[in-house]
Amino acid sequence: MNNIQQKPLRFLSIKEVIDRVKLSKATIYNRIATGEFPRQISLGGKRVAWLEADIDGWITHQALLGRRKVA
Repeated sequence: MNNIQQKPLRFLSIKEVIDRVKLSKATIYNRIATGEFPRQISLGGKRVAWLEADIDGWITHQALLGRRKVA
């Protein structure tokens, strides 16, 4: 039996992503274009979102990179 509880999948809007990562919308899309940021998911029409787990993973990765540069 697996005792690890997984968070349910949750979509984040661009506004929520900006609030979490403290980057501008333009910077986020530039980093997506260069492969440095998680890609958005199309929800149909012009609506897009990001998986919360992808953004959380990116934040964790950035924190680890920052610690290595300081150490």
